[in-house]
Amino acid sequence: MAREVKAKKRCCGSTPRCKRCGVVLKRLTKAGLAERRDRRLYVVEHVPKKRMKKVRAR
Repeated sequence: MAREVKAKKRCCGSTPRCKRCGVVLKRLTKAGLAERRDRRLYVVEHVPKKRMKKVRAR
């Protein structure tokens, strides 16, 4: 099941990174788990928990 996610304007610097952080969404796109629709809009497929943990790491 895919869902639309709007990226945050700026990274807050927390550890681990937020799920809506632009860096996380870009990493998911490179892994083939998300698709970029617009400048800040992404369509994210279901991401396994271990994969999300790896993507959110600083």
